[in-house]
Amino acid sequence: MTMLLVALALSLGADPVRYELSGNELVVPGPIVFESGSAKLKDPSYDVITYVQGYLEAKPYISLLRVEVHSDSQGAEAANQKMSEARALAVVQALVKRGIACERLIAVGFGETKPIAPNDSAEGRAQNRRTVFANAALKGTPIGGLPVDGGGKVAGDSCAAKK
Repeated sequence: MTMLLVALALSLGADPVRYELSGNELVVPGPIVFESGSAKLKDPSYDVITYVQGYLEAKPYISLLRVEVHSDSQGAEAANQKMSEARALAVVQALVKRGIACERLIAVGFGETKPIAPNDSAEGRAQNRRTVFANAALKGTPIGGLPVDGGGKVAGDSCAAKK
């Protein structure tokens, strides 16, 4: 369906979507947001999910995309880890519901282990609460020989909902 839409857009003179990477990470048009204290996605997240879906449909050679969820350091470390895993799995499940093959996705929680900003301000904590979409394998081969989990904790079986 998406390929048909791209063909239609090209025939109408429209440019296809151009995807930008930063290293191996897909630059997305906005954040994935969740209900507070929950793995339930908020409505604005679905625009980003649709964007990631389009990316994977346009790039079939990406055989594994890692969905990473990171947290700030507020609260208990174990609870933050568990919540990041649940949230990563929720994003993967949303992509699977949209037709992305579960075998192409890996949900990984990092909890508070990889901050990108100091956790001593609200702004810094907000930066640390993030979802990252990282290419982990191309044509079945892990990128750079690195572990596909990126050093985080795999949240569960991405295909469990389909079994």
